[in-house]
Amino acid sequence: MAPLTIKRVSATVNEQLTYITKGLAELIRVEDLRERIEKKGAPLRVKAGFDPTAPDLHLGHTVLLRKMKHFQDLGHTVIFLIGDTTAMIGDPSGRNATRPPLTREQIEQNTETYKKQVFKILDPEKTEVRFNSHWLDKMRFEDMIRLCSRYTVARVLERDDFAKRYASGTPISVHELLYPLAQAYDSVALECDVEMGGTDQKFNLLVGRELQKDYGQPSQIVATVPILEGLDGERKMSKSLGNYIGITEPPEVMFRKVMQISDELMFRYYELLTDVSLAEITKMRSEIAEGTRHPMETKMALGRMIVKDFHSAEDAKQAQETFTRVVRQKEVPDDIAVASMPEGIVVPNGIRVDKLIAKTGLVESVSEAVRKIRAGAVHVNGERVADLVYDAGDGDLIIQVGKNWRRVTR
Repeated sequence: MAPLTIKRVSATVNEQLTYITKGLAELIRVEDLRERIEKKGAPLRVKAGFDPTAPDLHLGHTVLLRKMKHFQDLGHTVIFLIGDTTAMIGDPSGRNATRPPLTREQIEQNTETYKKQVFKILDPEKTEVRFNSHWLDKMRFEDMIRLCSRYTVARVLERDDFAKRYASGTPISVHELLYPLAQAYDSVALECDVEMGGTDQKFNLLVGRELQKDYGQPSQIVATVPILEGLDGERKMSKSLGNYIGITEPPEVMFRKVMQISDELMFRYYELLTDVSLAEITKMRSEIAEGTRHPMETKMALGRMIVKDFHSAEDAKQAQETFTRVVRQKEVPDDIAVASMPEGIVVPNGIRVDKLIAKTGLVESVSEAVRKIRAGAVHVNGERVADLVYDAGDGDLIIQVGKNWRRVTR
């Protein structure tokens, strides 16, 4: 497959725009970006902010990271902004309830894991890592009043999620109204040329454009990336929904999860998670429709690409071999451990899978078992288990949790 190859500082403006806009949802405005590249005579300052509200990143986050890498490939300055102060507010974008605030200790722990994970994609030598606590924590109450005076409550309530909550009578805390202004001030402090975010961030990014103008700076270009659908193909990828692929998951788990997505969603993943060109993706679609290319082989190629990005080419190869042997050919490892059916797991409609895999030593606790089931990492007799209760029927059970197996006898 033909990946995009424009990875040089000497690319023309048109080549840069083609490379940058591939996979973007919206760019405000293309003309502004062209003019900024032509006239600035120096690398653009491209920022994206990540609030460390959870310890791990998944492929949904990498859509934005990959686009940051594209700017980086072209010689522009990429700023990975860690919102260690805004995380204490909690970004209300797309939420229908107030997000519980995190403690400083939780934020610091998550920040360390973020810093390790993002450099699986970004070049650490070419990335400027900043923390918005460096300027937000220094603001006096007087400074915050001045900042708030630059925007009206009416404008903030125009935001779709706030408008819906206000109309339905759902509480909106005052601190949530400060979030767009705090994020916008980040752009002022960093003198950004471009700010990137998901489509659900568009309002906040546009506030940044306006606030920069108020502070006498050129208004930043806004670039939004699509929200990646999870394994179910409907809802956005999310750990809480259990439809995610974590970038620190084992190669075999990542590969198997990629193989679970629909053929239609596969093309979406090719566009947003790889450097395969749009022309090549269109060609793949046509060949599959014509019957000259097999969708399974095409999906396997996608799985190898994704595993290779976060592990290695050898890991990708082994993950495919494991999938083919264990899942497609329904084979079970020769040295599988055997355990007897534990007591206390039978319920009226079947067995409690979470208790079963905990009591047979496949996981350390029932709570961990629940997380594995929700993540789609538990299989019984070759079937992925989605619920805590499983209708096991009669006979022995072959249970797989990641790389670990058990044959449970009755």
